[in-house]
Amino acid sequence: MTSYSQFTHRQVWLQQTDPEIRIHYVEAKPSGTQKGIILLIHGFPESSYQFRHVVGPLSSAGYRVIAPDYRGAGYSSRPTTGYTKKILATDLHNLLTTHLNITTPVHIVGHDIGGMIAHAYAHLFPNDVASLIWGECPLPGTTEYDDTKHTPTMWHFDFHSVPDLPELLVSGHEKQYLKHFYDRLAQNPAAFTEADLDFYATLYSAPGAMRAGFNVYRAFEEDKRDNLQLVREKGKVNVRTMLLGGESSFLMERAERMGREVDESFVVGTVEGSGHWIAEENPEGFVGKILGFIEG
Repeated sequence: MTSYSQFTHRQVWLQQTDPEIRIHYVEAKPSGTQKGIILLIHGFPESSYQFRHVVGPLSSAGYRVIAPDYRGAGYSSRPTTGYTKKILATDLHNLLTTHLNITTPVHIVGHDIGGMIAHAYAHLFPNDVASLIWGECPLPGTTEYDDTKHTPTMWHFDFHSVPDLPELLVSGHEKQYLKHFYDRLAQNPAAFTEADLDFYATLYSAPGAMRAGFNVYRAFEEDKRDNLQLVREKGKVNVRTMLLGGESSFLMERAERMGREVDESFVVGTVEGSGHWIAEENPEGFVGKILGFIEG
């Protein structure tokens, strides 16, 4: 299996000053005929490294695969503003269309925060989307989000939204903090090796990294207003859609209700033997569900 470091790594400047917007991405191209393009959008607290086990198999199946670190995450720059999901989606659309010169519709796959970004991408740029696969997140603007955002299960939504305090308390304890989420939400915690934990801890210990991660959550109420406005003005997302989650994830039982509020039509897919971290706990199942849907 190709390691993360062996994939093609590039970065582009969407904006050079005031502030600098620099996006790092991983790319793999098929050796034979290209069937299409897949954009993989990671969640929190992760990066494009989240897809280290699936980029190779998806590329081997005939797809050009692009996995960026969205603004503020991974190796991308960490500006202090611009963390609504509309802005993050526009960043990635700019990456693909302006800098990578992609002119054909792409398959968008988003997990966790990446699911929110993927959904915004499909709502804003439907003509550039071949299919949408998203999930493992309560989308702001839905009943699911309102019902869960202040519950003990989603305690971190409130904690991350408090100004400055999370940065103070987590500083110096990044590895332990991140590990809490990997352990708590996984059906198979062994999917995260010590090397994986060290990699993520190094990324999120960098100056401004945790603040950028928390800012993604601090934008949720603005995301809610944006998503409700998009539905009012443009209707529900009307591209071929699958909501994808883990068999043991507590979010799966509510996925269908959430989808009915924001998607014109959709199917629900389940990655067996997995909790929240579907691309890492069961990479083969994740790849199978993606290919089965986009090629079906």
